[in-house]
Amino acid sequence: MKELTLTHIVLIYLVAINVVTFLIYGIDKWKAKRDKWRISEAALLGLAAIGGSIGAWLGMKVWHHKTMHKKFKYGIPLILAVQIALILFILFA
Repeated sequence: MKELTLTHIVLIYLVAINVVTFLIYGIDKWKAKRDKWRISEAALLGLAAIGGSIGAWLGMKVWHHKTMHKKFKYGIPLILAVQIALILFILFA
């Protein structure tokens, strides 16, 4: 059986957190349309900050959710850019 490396574990985590984040954005949009209890903006931004920025960005685009809120409109791309820069730094520094 092949051994899991740290790289594999990180990739699995990133895929999982991005899928979860994307789905959570969709659930929150669904709840918004039905006037139900909502997921907090802090939780939505927090998911992006812990690695789900691609899922958050895709969730905003696909579900048309939080696209007019400045902290999401500018914050999610900023978080994504910082995470990409960090990954590039780690890989090539």
